[in-house]
Amino acid sequence: MRHARRRVVRRVTRLAAVGGLLLGGVMVTRAVASEPPAATAVPHTYAMKAGQTGAELVSRLGTSRTAGTWIGADGKAVVAVTDEQAAAEVRRAGAKAKVVGHSMDELKSAAKTLRSAPRVAGTAWSMDYRTNEVVVQGDSTVSASDWAAMTKVADGIGGFVRMERTEGTFTPRLNGAQPILSTGGRCSAGFNVTNGQSDFILTAGHCGPTGSTWFADTGGTNQLGKTVAQSFPGNDFSLVQYADGKAGDGAGVVFIGNGKGVQITGAGDPSIGQRVFRSGSTSGLRDGQVTGVNSTVNYPEGTVTGLIETNVCAEPGDSGGPMFSEGIALGITSGGSGDCTQGGTTFFQPVTKALTELGMQLIVSNPAAAAGGPSPAPSATSAQGSVAPGAASPGSAAAVQGAQGTPLLSRLTDTRNVGPGLLVVGGSLIALVATRYIRSEQDRKAYQRYYSATWG
Repeated sequence: MRHARRRVVRRVTRLAAVGGLLLGGVMVTRAVASEPPAATAVPHTYAMKAGQTGAELVSRLGTSRTAGTWIGADGKAVVAVTDEQAAAEVRRAGAKAKVVGHSMDELKSAAKTLRSAPRVAGTAWSMDYRTNEVVVQGDSTVSASDWAAMTKVADGIGGFVRMERTEGTFTPRLNGAQPILSTGGRCSAGFNVTNGQSDFILTAGHCGPTGSTWFADTGGTNQLGKTVAQSFPGNDFSLVQYADGKAGDGAGVVFIGNGKGVQITGAGDPSIGQRVFRSGSTSGLRDGQVTGVNSTVNYPEGTVTGLIETNVCAEPGDSGGPMFSEGIALGITSGGSGDCTQGGTTFFQPVTKALTELGMQLIVSNPAAAAGGPSPAPSATSAQGSVAPGAASPGSAAAVQGAQGTPLLSRLTDTRNVGPGLLVVGGSLIALVATRYIRSEQDRKAYQRYYSATWG
């Protein structure tokens, strides 16, 4: 009876091993067949359509008859207008119109009044086009008396200024994609740019003053370069010139983690409601929506204007990191409040403004040229974003040179790789060999027992 059970077990084990070999072979075949396309594939982008339509309508109708534009949930441009005639013109252009009570001129006048009031660190304001209001935020550091003074100023402007208290503090996110370090602190590389003769890292201005030396390692042995230009406060951008003058291979790719990157194909300005992505060395790749433009933030270190406001989270160490969508460079991380556990508000320096003031050009990924095709012409001034907010992607994937890859075990168990199939095949072969060995050993011992009983 015991021998019969052993035979059954051996047969089941052999059948399972053979089945494993067949299954592993199928898994390897499917993994190879589904291998993602090479990183040299020509990227696609949905830039400029809806955002450009809204911007053109605002420009045509003027700031006295409009109050901003944004991207609706369906991906179409929405324009705030102050009269029905303007609304009809917007609809004829294929966009949606929303009639509001206050024009852009009135919103800008309100923001100007707030700027002229006594400065209160820990406050910020931006224009909420969708509600036709100027929203003033005060963080946890703003005292009750200062908040009362700000509220009095807002009340004097009119009922379209909304006051909000927020948790946390508005601080620059000192400490991007790839970390860069100096004696002044830790920041993140943003985008690579060039003046045609030398290459630079575009990062946040609050990271360090002109002359700061930056390294790629904590030991201070791999020097990246030095800060040669800085604008902070007022703006929040700076240039780090590479020590050897060149950014090297993969300069048009931003790191998003696990040895992967996104190809950057141009620069643009985001639209309110647009889905965007941010990469940082502290919190990795995160996404959210643009909630405001032309925002002002009163950091403890000074006031910065003209920022992009988002609900993308960020944490200390993410400063200078890149913000992008569909492969289009949009901003570099400035600061904000909250964290990636509770959420928060993050502000970004627009890339287009930094490029213009610095006289730089964005270094872009150009797979089309490598394949013999025409070179894409990146835009530095256009509005960006035309797909529905939830449908956007970071951009076309690319490998990152020198980035720390995923652990071997993770790669082997990734269903997109041949690893799982090879593991199954290897395990099945081991099982077959083991059952064969066990059977041979049992036969040998049985023969020894028989021989001893015969001759003993």
